[in-house]
Amino acid sequence: MPTPVATPSARSGAAARAAERAFSGIQPSGIVHLGNDLGAIRNYVALQDQFEAIYCIVDYHALTSLHDPDLLRRWTREMAASLVALGLDPERCTLFVQSHRPEHTELAWLFATVTPVSWVERTPTYKEKKASQPEDVNHGLLTYPILQAADIAIYKATRVPVGRDQDAHLELSREIVRAFNHRYGETFPEPQAVHTDAPTVLGTDGVRKMSKSIGNTIEILGPPDLIRKQVMSMVTDTLRIKRTDPGRPEVCNVCQLHRFFGDDYLEIQDGERTARTGCVDTKRLLADRIIRHYAPARERYADLMAHPEEIDGILEAGADRLKPMAAATMAEVHEKMGLR
Repeated sequence: MPTPVATPSARSGAAARAAERAFSGIQPSGIVHLGNDLGAIRNYVALQDQFEAIYCIVDYHALTSLHDPDLLRRWTREMAASLVALGLDPERCTLFVQSHRPEHTELAWLFATVTPVSWVERTPTYKEKKASQPEDVNHGLLTYPILQAADIAIYKATRVPVGRDQDAHLELSREIVRAFNHRYGETFPEPQAVHTDAPTVLGTDGVRKMSKSIGNTIEILGPPDLIRKQVMSMVTDTLRIKRTDPGRPEVCNVCQLHRFFGDDYLEIQDGERTARTGCVDTKRLLADRIIRHYAPARERYADLMAHPEEIDGILEAGADRLKPMAAATMAEVHEKMGLR
């Protein structure tokens, strides 16, 4: 089964951990879906053994669009449980919640004093959010990239796993770090991208990226009956009207997803192309394979949610582990900026 691999991958084990620190944040959107796993989490798991990996559930960022406190708490715990169930190991990485280390927001304010307004106004995310939530264009949407830069810099991370389409966002973090270093002296490394081979996973509609806000997801940690229902609802080849019509596997989302759940995906594609198999057959097989593949993770997730003190303990331990590092960074920044 093909697994997304982060590059560069020459470093491994203790040598990589000693030399490089990687950081990535993920929104607390509740239980993860297939797009989350294929697009990010599998790479998170791989990076645990390549770098000193720090993963953050960014609840401060979520507040720019999520204003229900009970839902935020629940989704944060569900995201943490999902990440652990899918392979993040607290012994091999650090997992914590952004708000548990308030140094992030302090550094973000200090970074704001070296960041021109024009830099944040030009970001694609700000423009997209203004369009998607015109009734709630809050200041946090504008300054989101500054907090993002602080998230990375507070731990002096040198690597950030991103898809190539996210390079512009990371470049702004680099510019902010560069501006701080220019004004106050060399303090932070400029984080470099770790480009991942993660795919863009289309949703069940076959058109848009899989997203909870759209409602086109496959809930891999949900009940098998739900997974099967969602997979069977997937749009395939819209030009294939009859079972005997030849298919176009290159445009069929179901055929494309099979490559992540078996080595026989070329045979499956050939079956569609020659009409040896139908779309319903291909969807049933994909549903069976997804259900089987994620069965251990679903069991682990259910256990964690039944014992919330375990997942809460992992998050608290992660934040405690990072406290000395964050404090040391802020002490250095205070000194250089004349705050003490």
